[in-house]
Amino acid sequence: MHAGAWWLWALGLAVAASRTTNPLLLGLIVGVAGYVVAARRTDAPWARSYGAFVKLGLVVIAVRVLFSVVLGSPIPGTHTLLTLPEVPLPDWAKGIRVGGRVSAEQLVFALYDGAKLATLLICVGAANSLANPARLLKSLPGALYEAGVAVVVAMTFAPNMVADVVRLRTARRLRGRPTGGIKALVQIGLPVLEGALERSVAVAASMDARGYGRTAQVPPAVRHTTTALTLGGLLGVCVGSYGLLDPTSLAYGVPLLVAGLAAAAAGGLWLGGRRSVRTRYRPDRWGPRAWLVAGSGAAVAALMIRASVYAPEALHPGVVPLTAPTLPLLPAASILIGLLPAFVAPAPAQPSQEKP
Repeated sequence: MHAGAWWLWALGLAVAASRTTNPLLLGLIVGVAGYVVAARRTDAPWARSYGAFVKLGLVVIAVRVLFSVVLGSPIPGTHTLLTLPEVPLPDWAKGIRVGGRVSAEQLVFALYDGAKLATLLICVGAANSLANPARLLKSLPGALYEAGVAVVVAMTFAPNMVADVVRLRTARRLRGRPTGGIKALVQIGLPVLEGALERSVAVAASMDARGYGRTAQVPPAVRHTTTALTLGGLLGVCVGSYGLLDPTSLAYGVPLLVAGLAAAAAGGLWLGGRRSVRTRYRPDRWGPRAWLVAGSGAAVAALMIRASVYAPEALHPGVVPLTAPTLPLLPAASILIGLLPAFVAPAPAQPSQEKP
């Protein structure tokens, strides 16, 4: 499976999550992502990072609710849960409150908001668990190769670190040593840091041996053309985006946006790729299965964007007054389309077992 297809599928789920604060729909998105990850992830180190992203999402929810309790919220509420001691602030800090009344409405609003951000992180974790970062790097255009290497190294650091922590905790547990507490955390953290440093040195040596950073000689006219197209394209994208945000400027917003994207792609990706000296060994092909995987994520995003037009109340349950969220059938059915990769993507290779 092409690594880019997994990322497009996950980004489609993330776009769908960004269009709603309904906890039932967000939970359904997390369930769809988790089922696909469980069905199609491999035993590689990066494939074990999904649980860490789920825990990070729970931490985000807890921090969001804690900030709402301590710093207050602009959401008005009539159901007071508790009243904290309020810290007096100077006049220049008007609008900021520390402590005071905590209502059920503001806690529910913070919970919805934190759940949306946590779902976005979990979608990124699903892509990180399913897509091989090295194969994704092979598919990038030549102009993005150096930036792609930095991103891939950053993306693989967290999964490898999680794998090291799990390995060290298991080893300590087998030796009868505690795995919790400050002392155990320090004793586990030092080997993890040492392994990360050794891995970084090995990566730097392998990159140097492969000639990373070499650039080809291109004529000055090509360099100047690349710079002009890239800057002009980015300027067109900015002006076109502003035109899309202003309803009275749609006539020139869309053409400028399309022209800017085309110029940036031609200058930054095609002409800029001539400076990168590298070859591709066995490049990944974008086949029918990749189209189905990426298309399922795009379909989920498009249907949820459409649902935000005809059913905004169902996607954003009210908190003033407090109302129980309901599960809208059509948006829920559109999210279930994201399960398609669990059936069309190739199954992970099973480890071979020797016969006795």
